[in-house]
Amino acid sequence: MATILRHLTLSPRRFFSVSAALRLDTAVWTPARLASVRPAAESLFHVAIDVSDSPDLVASHTRAGQYLQLRLPDVAKASFLAIASPPSASASSGVFEFLVKSIAGSTAELLCGLRRGDFVELSPVLGRGFEIDRISPPDDYRTVLIFATGSGISALFVRHFGSLPSEPVPDLFISPIRSLIESGFSAHKRSDVRLYYGARNLKRMAYQDRLKDWESSGVEIVPVLSQPDDKWTGEHGYVQAAFCRAKKIYSPHSTGAVLCGQRQMTEEVTSILVANGVSREKILKNF
Repeated sequence: MATILRHLTLSPRRFFSVSAALRLDTAVWTPARLASVRPAAESLFHVAIDVSDSPDLVASHTRAGQYLQLRLPDVAKASFLAIASPPSASASSGVFEFLVKSIAGSTAELLCGLRRGDFVELSPVLGRGFEIDRISPPDDYRTVLIFATGSGISALFVRHFGSLPSEPVPDLFISPIRSLIESGFSAHKRSDVRLYYGARNLKRMAYQDRLKDWESSGVEIVPVLSQPDDKWTGEHGYVQAAFCRAKKIYSPHSTGAVLCGQRQMTEEVTSILVANGVSREKILKNF
């Protein structure tokens, strides 16, 4: 208790962090059945959970970029997961979809080893998600630059609660971005929408089967591999470096951005964008 009281004398942001952590400790958990678990890429799994019997939980998923906690029966540690399915799809199908990395010794590893029909428990949906209204209407924000790399949910956890969880965070950067793109943010009405999608190599890149559909919706996909094989001829290194090589900010006042990933990436990309005249208010994050 003394430790908590020391935190409560700090800034309002820190007060919010402690309050949020306490709310999670007393969260109402909703039982739900696994609909499917299948491979997505190397060490990655698509996980679908049937929430059709929990309409209030489904209705609380209102924006791309939101997340929740998942725990397993008789397992003490919960896992933070960003919801990969767009809110409209979750509402129509009654299913929450996730992209999960299996990490040895974690709740995620146990989750990825479960089968259809097994029970899990879900917390309420958390987070504000991506505030797309800040870069709307599309006629005023013709350019939207999207950057996804690293473990976006880890950065989110640190910002909310002040430290990393007690076990490795098994969620991935691209989950919130998939939700955003498939939610529809009028990409086809904008003249320049680019996704700089960073991964170690193609074996670690999830959603390759969806990239053509994303491009059809008006999003240019720029894959950036940090450790590609010798056959790779595309962008390499880090997404911020790939963006600097391309640059192409034609009108900073009509440019918005969406960032989800490691803190170093988000900080460097923000600095580059602001230096080129993009307003900080138009750089969106889901935390």
